[in-house]
Amino acid sequence: MSRPASWHRTALDRIPGGRDGRRMLLISIIDKTGTGLWAGCTALYFTYVSGLGLGQVGLLMTVAGGVGIAGAPLAGRLADRFPLVRVIVAAQLMRGLALLALLTTDDFLLLTVYSALGALPDRAGSVLIKLYAARIAGPDRVRYQAIQRTTVNIGWSIGGLGAAAALTTGSTRAYTVLLVGNVLTYLVIALLTLRCAEPPAPSRVAATATDAPRTKPANPWRDRTFLAYTATEAALFLDDTILQVAIPLWIVHATAAPVGLAPLLLVLNTVLVVLFQVPLARFAATTQAARRLLIPLSGLFVVGTAALAVSATGGRTLAVTALAAAVIALTFAEIIHATASWELSVALAPADAQGAYLGVHGIAHSTQRFAGPLLITGVMTAGPLAWPLLGLALVAAGAAQHRLIRDRLAKPAQSSLSVPTVTVSEH
Repeated sequence: MSRPASWHRTALDRIPGGRDGRRMLLISIIDKTGTGLWAGCTALYFTYVSGLGLGQVGLLMTVAGGVGIAGAPLAGRLADRFPLVRVIVAAQLMRGLALLALLTTDDFLLLTVYSALGALPDRAGSVLIKLYAARIAGPDRVRYQAIQRTTVNIGWSIGGLGAAAALTTGSTRAYTVLLVGNVLTYLVIALLTLRCAEPPAPSRVAATATDAPRTKPANPWRDRTFLAYTATEAALFLDDTILQVAIPLWIVHATAAPVGLAPLLLVLNTVLVVLFQVPLARFAATTQAARRLLIPLSGLFVVGTAALAVSATGGRTLAVTALAAAVIALTFAEIIHATASWELSVALAPADAQGAYLGVHGIAHSTQRFAGPLLITGVMTAGPLAWPLLGLALVAAGAAQHRLIRDRLAKPAQSSLSVPTVTVSEH
């Protein structure tokens, strides 16, 4: 039975941010579809097309990841000084050009330089989209980010399936096709982004409303509370490395579970995020509610890491059951932390330096992506008992964050960074 067209319009109208919010969601799904085409075969491209050795590939990706850490704070600074839409478009085009440059050489040094240049705008992307969401969605920013994250996972899945189909040909040309396909998506999303209206920046709105003289904006690098908060965030983002890196390796090296379980568990992770990210966003409708989510988050980390330890203590059935339990617990930890993090990072930022603060916060995820694999592989080599110890360390990080931000959030001036309720689509 088909639903009337009015139902579809009503569903779309419930998306915060109006027309431009919906357009940015379309941009996100196209973006991540292209990224999904390329991300899974990046290392293979350098191996089979560029002819690099294993050590060279590892060094290249490590250097690129390290340089990419600077992308988030740099993007935040630029977004405070220039129109946000233009900064987003520039980042998208820079990603495409850096990727396209890989086709021009097989030289290790040049490939490393191009990869590092591409990592800067790539790491900046999530911060810039978060800024856009905060400015167009206002108090509904958490719900908008939840919807956006759902579309990201759908895009990743579509791109991953496309990459898998292309690589079944067994031809090295397939890697080039996937690379070019990702470049084309960057061009498409840049054109779509240019059609989005520029959202009002909180600092400009405040200055216009009060006619106050311009003062030097707050500096996140001198804000000890925010820096400490960002440090705890880097630890809490480790669920990403555990799910994406540790569990597949743990299955192979420490459990009796079949190797084919690894991709199935990643699918389970994606499905759970798509199903529950938006519904659970309502539990962070306020800043204090987001802070309270740190308590169940700690419990989920304990369950997930304990299940990983158990998975190495028995036969296949126990291993499969424990690994599934670990993925479910850690996926819900991922969902809850993402929800809380969106709200808290914005609420802790003063209005006159929104981009700079969220840029510094973006370092937490970039650092985790860079250093997380090394830390997690060290945990794995220590044996099953190291997993519960890691879980307790994550509980400590959550407890520290919960205590750290209590007094800061109690101050009215720091309670929110939402712009006035008018949205860009209403202009």
